[in-house]
Amino acid sequence: MGKRKAVDIRKKRKKLIKLREEKLEEAKSKEGKGKKKEIDVRLEKETKLYWARATVGFASAFIGRLMGFVGWLLLIWMLLFMLLFPFLASFIIFRFEYEKEEWNWKKILSPGLGIFFFLFMITSTIIHTLCLYYGYPITISISGVT
Repeated sequence: MGKRKAVDIRKKRKKLIKLREEKLEEAKSKEGKGKKKEIDVRLEKETKLYWARATVGFASAFIGRLMGFVGWLLLIWMLLFMLLFPFLASFIIFRFEYEKEEWNWKKILSPGLGIFFFLFMITSTIIHTLCLYYGYPITISISGVT
């Protein structure tokens, strides 16, 4: 029988670690080059809807108050934009494609609901205060124009 070959465990371990790191790098590069995952597409849609609702919350409060809406009319104005704009943005502006099996109206209404309400309230309060301070003449409510 011949002499046994001495095996250096440290060298063998370093070699195995290096091979494993190379395999992990290859797997990561394949993921990055491939198609977007389903969750990435969904999050991208939600992000666009979120920021669209944030800007619409600000704009609708600004325009609604400058048009003179106060009280119940401003509430109805807010609800119209809060409930109808997401569908307009989703189907007409961004033209998102939804699968029939997975489609749900809650996925369209829920992103950005809080930021819409928050920006609407803050903007309408500030604009209303400025309108009263500078004597802006138009105020329209359900009881009439004052």
